[in-house]
Amino acid sequence: MLSTVSLMLVTTALSVVMLLVLSSLSGSKVPGIREWGQSNALAVLSLLLFSARGFLPDLLTLELANALLLVTIALMHAGFRRHLGLAVPARALAAGAVAAFAGLVFFHHVYESLSLRITSVSIYHATVCFAIWRTVPHASERRLRYPFAFTRITACLLGYGHVFRGLFYAVDAWEPVTLIAPATINMIFVAFGTLAMPALTLGAVMMANGRILIDTAYAAEHDHLTGALSRRAFFEAAARELARAQRHDSGLGILLVDADHFKRINDTYGHAAGDQVLRDLVRRTQEVIRKVDYCARLGGEEFAVLVPDATRESAHTVAERLRAALDRGAPDTPGDGEIAYSVSIGVAMLERDESFASLMQRADAALYAAKKGGRNRVMAADDSAHTPARRAKGQAGRA
Repeated sequence: MLSTVSLMLVTTALSVVMLLVLSSLSGSKVPGIREWGQSNALAVLSLLLFSARGFLPDLLTLELANALLLVTIALMHAGFRRHLGLAVPARALAAGAVAAFAGLVFFHHVYESLSLRITSVSIYHATVCFAIWRTVPHASERRLRYPFAFTRITACLLGYGHVFRGLFYAVDAWEPVTLIAPATINMIFVAFGTLAMPALTLGAVMMANGRILIDTAYAAEHDHLTGALSRRAFFEAAARELARAQRHDSGLGILLVDADHFKRINDTYGHAAGDQVLRDLVRRTQEVIRKVDYCARLGGEEFAVLVPDATRESAHTVAERLRAALDRGAPDTPGDGEIAYSVSIGVAMLERDESFASLMQRADAALYAAKKGGRNRVMAADDSAHTPARRAKGQAGRA
């Protein structure tokens, strides 16, 4: 028959498993992993001490075991706060833990009452569980919605469970009880209290895993230097927008943007300055374009902006606004860190039954014409030479 001690040992094994899972995530640099790992390590030690009741002194199986359990829930809360980029209320957590431990000691050595010892500890656990519930927000990211919801619900249920546990023993405070007795109510309360840590850790692991997936996806889809979409992500988005434009017979425009005399900037100021120019170019571009538009780095100093649901006039207007925003003249104050640069832009609009490769080729020809025409200007494909220049030739004409 299952006993409270065997239940504690099973929960100890679960905590060990959770500790191993957290250890496998330690190299991910996800905030909160360290605190969650420390919490489970202390939970394992605490549960082993509880299970040794009757074999080891009360100082170890009662005072020390409960003190460790108080620290575990505090560390769990600290882990969630750090994971979400929030400050840890260390003083409040410490003060609450000290108060709960003082009640434990008082109702053991001054006024013997197991019920009130359980009540004092349950109050702290309930408070921290509700704090975790309030800390974890409703996630907007699709990958984080379930982990966040699971953690919130788990923390809330644990909080109410500890409230009920504390009230139950407080009402029965004057009756002698034995926590390790195999009574049904004792088994329920022990299971509830000991399974709290694995349940919260499961939520923490899911949150950490969701964050890792989001970071990995972002790294794969964005240029590491500028934050613009990567070439692969851009062409995937272009395929979707092309299909949508053909399906709904809507306009689709593309702007190819190239920094003028970029090699001269690198040779004069160094590659670090060139990187600064590229980052500034993307930042200003994203301030000009709409949220539904796509900005990507195709390679080197060449960028592309995909403009869905656009007309020839609106695409050309966006291109002119972008050129003006990126016309960075010489700084007013020498040495203020700014570097003068400008861009040339080629614009093309999707024609009926045209492939995206053809659209890109026409925009590239327009960009080449803008470069050849003096740079720092916008050239539409309709205004450029009708015979598309070879892409290699176009790139050779760009500085």
